[in-house]
Amino acid sequence: MSMFCFQCQEAAKGTGCTIAGVCGKKEDTAGLQDLLVYNLKGLAVVAEEAKSQNKLDESIGLFICQALFATITNANFDNQRIKELIKTTIAKRDALKLAIGFNSDANVTNWNGTESEYAAKAAQVGVLSQPNEDVRSLRELLIYGLKGMAAYTDHAAMLGFQNNDIYEFMISALAGTTRELSVEEMIGQVLKCGEVAVTAMALLDEANTSTYGNPEITKVNIGVRNNPGILISGHDLKDMEELLKQTEGTGVDVYTHSEMLPANYYPEFKKYDHFVGNYGNAWWQQDKEFTSFNGPILMTTNCITPVKDAYRDRIYTTGMAGWPGVTHIAERPDGGNKDFSEIIEKAKSCPAPVEIETGEIVGGFAHAQVMALADKVVDAVKSGAIKRFVVMAGCDGRHTSRSYFTEVAQELPQDAVILTAGCAKYRYNKLDLGDIGGIPRVLDAGQCNDSYSLAYIALKLKEVFELDDINDLPISYDIAWYEQKAVVVLLALLHLGVKHIRLGPTLPAFLSPNVAKVLVENFDIKPIGEVKTDVAAIMAGK
Repeated sequence: MSMFCFQCQEAAKGTGCTIAGVCGKKEDTAGLQDLLVYNLKGLAVVAEEAKSQNKLDESIGLFICQALFATITNANFDNQRIKELIKTTIAKRDALKLAIGFNSDANVTNWNGTESEYAAKAAQVGVLSQPNEDVRSLRELLIYGLKGMAAYTDHAAMLGFQNNDIYEFMISALAGTTRELSVEEMIGQVLKCGEVAVTAMALLDEANTSTYGNPEITKVNIGVRNNPGILISGHDLKDMEELLKQTEGTGVDVYTHSEMLPANYYPEFKKYDHFVGNYGNAWWQQDKEFTSFNGPILMTTNCITPVKDAYRDRIYTTGMAGWPGVTHIAERPDGGNKDFSEIIEKAKSCPAPVEIETGEIVGGFAHAQVMALADKVVDAVKSGAIKRFVVMAGCDGRHTSRSYFTEVAQELPQDAVILTAGCAKYRYNKLDLGDIGGIPRVLDAGQCNDSYSLAYIALKLKEVFELDDINDLPISYDIAWYEQKAVVVLLALLHLGVKHIRLGPTLPAFLSPNVAKVLVENFDIKPIGEVKTDVAAIMAGK
């Protein structure tokens, strides 16, 4: 076995990728990512001790977040940049050890060795280095939750919002994966991850809305204009802001792609006349859509797929995203902005995008907007006009089995409303599903980063209806997952006490039978099934 990775939904054969990742990750990249996570655990062990001595540099927490973010599925495939992260991790660890008099040699990697020696080290410390299946499952579940939390926390930090409690938990949890904890202690850490995830998502929500305003109900253009354009994909709203400012008055239009679609809902971005709308669909269709767009593409975070020759010379990465040979836009200097001038000049030399569809889609139903409609929503529920809310949030992906979510949306009766966030919505957000008394039957809260809105809405409705248990609400959960941000959202829902969640298109490969049994028995998590049967159960609250 040359590699082993089972962190995403597309794990080969439902068990794990062992030759190359379905995502496009090669054996050497997988090994480097394993080495990075291993050394981050070592840094966390030292950082935990430094915290106990009140000598912890606050920058360590953010660095750990960003390094973990680089290992999320479809984020960074650039070996050289991953090596630099490993070297930086070791340097930070060793400096901290010296500062606090920490003598342990745990988690030391020799970076004077050969590439083959690095690969051998990676094999020693990778996922399968833990022989106990259940311990491995719980540790990896926690680490994948931390990776998702790291992404949300980093986005908030880019807007100047940080919370040391989040960093301290991440350090403690990472360090905990190096210790022989009981199963009960590990389950406690996993559920604690869900609790802290709610804090992290609330922090990001505050960062986004206080910086760019509360999302508004918005009709988003999905056609094109005749000007050259730049397509921005990923999730980072700070990058979006700086790109819009730097393209103003240049004759270059800006379009969102995939998870950047919800940028169209923010008031602060609507003031730019050259912000045209959204181009294309979910991340996995980018090979065709990046080709037809004609202009340059900026990948701000994860969701990059193997880069094709058709657009290789006009795709750029920034933040923690990376692809070998692709131009990377450097981080902003302290107090400054990223420099997107190279992308803008490239756009001016490119033809306008090829139109692939026309019309509009509606979104912007984050918690503030839904709460503004609360009276109307409550009246619709009390009158029976709305019988059920169905949370169909999460991720999209390549598997044809994901047509299940399109079919569920079509099969749901007219008195059901879909609540969504994340790119899962592309399975049904362009269907004509109508409305209920003026309330659209698909309420899009935004990115997967905006999943907090769905939890907030549920908790507020629980208050409005004066219920003791969130599971007594007329809300069901039919979640599509793909990568680690969806994992931490799931853990957040479990912390909030949500039960009876359907998860698909497959259950995570990293759940051992025993760990899966614990989740089923305690939370009634279940796999998706046949569409008509699932819809009947959903409408019955089962």
